[in-house]
Amino acid sequence: MRKPLNKSYLVIFLSSLLAACSSDNDMNDLQQFIIEVSLRPGGPVEPMPQFSPYEAFTYSAASMRSPFDVPIMAGTNVAQAPATQVQPDFDRTPQALEAFALSNLSMVGMITRASATIALVQDETGKIHRVGAGQYMGRNHGRVSRVSPTEIELTEIVPSGDGGWVERPRTISIQR
Repeated sequence: MRKPLNKSYLVIFLSSLLAACSSDNDMNDLQQFIIEVSLRPGGPVEPMPQFSPYEAFTYSAASMRSPFDVPIMAGTNVAQAPATQVQPDFDRTPQALEAFALSNLSMVGMITRASATIALVQDETGKIHRVGAGQYMGRNHGRVSRVSPTEIELTEIVPSGDGGWVERPRTISIQR
């Protein structure tokens, strides 16, 4: 018996609320404001921007040597032979830090044991590794040559571009 009474109260309340919102008393002010705004003169319209005509570019270096080709020595048609016989050891087992680029590795500390300095290196996943002289790190066959309290010195072996390999010295300084 109580449920039909509650529903009737709800219907009466919603009907009165709807009737209160539909009165025209407040709408006259709003309609007057809209008429006033629409009768105001409009502002000046900005002129269309001036566009410069398109000028076609003609690539004139198509007949020249590509900067990505191997340079050829003047007077011969043979490419320059590699100056050194440096080559990475492809037969050795890669070490854990060779999976990361050197830019993603950072020296975070060091340990000294029996006159040997061991660097603490953090990889991009946050894991800390111990690195000593003679170990490898980085994707370019970088071999650690010296570990000091402030930096790691290593030598990478990178392609020279002419079929050979070149040694490149690198350092990783401690992060403070």
